[in-house]
Amino acid sequence: MTQAAPFTEVWRGPFLESVHSGHAVICDASGEIVQAWGDPTRVILPRSSSKMIQALPLLTSGAADAYRLTTEQLALSCASHQGAAIHTDRVGTWLETLGFADDDFRCGPQDPADKDAHEGLIRAHETPCQIHNNCSGKHAGFLTLTQHLKAGPEYVEPDHPLQRACLEAFETVTQETSPGYGIDGCSAPNYACTLHGMARAMAHFAAAPDGSAEARLHQAMRLHPELVAGETRACTELMRAMDGKVALKTGAEGFFIAILPEQKLGIALKAACGTTRAAECAIAALLVKLGVLDANHPATLKRLNAPIKNWRGIETGILKPAAGLL
Repeated sequence: MTQAAPFTEVWRGPFLESVHSGHAVICDASGEIVQAWGDPTRVILPRSSSKMIQALPLLTSGAADAYRLTTEQLALSCASHQGAAIHTDRVGTWLETLGFADDDFRCGPQDPADKDAHEGLIRAHETPCQIHNNCSGKHAGFLTLTQHLKAGPEYVEPDHPLQRACLEAFETVTQETSPGYGIDGCSAPNYACTLHGMARAMAHFAAAPDGSAEARLHQAMRLHPELVAGETRACTELMRAMDGKVALKTGAEGFFIAILPEQKLGIALKAACGTTRAAECAIAALLVKLGVLDANHPATLKRLNAPIKNWRGIETGILKPAAGLL
């Protein structure tokens, strides 16, 4: 089995203190591997990086058009958001339009990562609701499709018509039969595939013609980067840095994907250690390598060749990509 390749180095002064390794694949529109690091055949769980695939049935079923979903709602259906007002206000309005309430979600309550929202709940002596869950946009999309299908309320069950549609979409775009699933943080099944399969799926999205379900989803993500994640987050900041030309999506445990429509390329990567900083550095390095991200943009420099400072603000080291990744 091919070993994980060095991804990210952590230097303290002149000493190489730590090395994060992982696996990465770049695919073209035909699904062929353009370049790979580590093991392209590694079976992975893409976690939230697969949200745009889970959103495909929302469009292919006709539900998105039947309910006249906006590009903002399509972006939220692919989001892992901060739980800021910009996110929860929109998801709340979406729920009301459907005639649903917070109790109809099956994602579970989550403390919002957004500082203002978090402190607002504390000041109001309130506890987080399911709408604050980072996946509530995806679940609003799930509820929309559930209503459209006239299916039962337990939409996260693997045998529910919605999840069967998600599995069909997943296997179609990855061009693989999934070996199984794990239950995600939001309680929905998260289907496994190879890293090559995930990169192939992202290249499929990148090459999809205008007007297709795939194109509508990645266009919505690129149009509304602030809804896909939130302020200070890598997905939002790096999409802005590339002027919305590339769609990015992170996933738990060090996963990241990129959809490059102009180049018709797809990227999927997994930090073997599951570390966010390793995955963010690696995806930034590959985007710089492909010429779509400015190496000197402030959003890039937060993650690529990023200075490490101690509590007194003294620069003690640097976080940078491994040479082999460049």
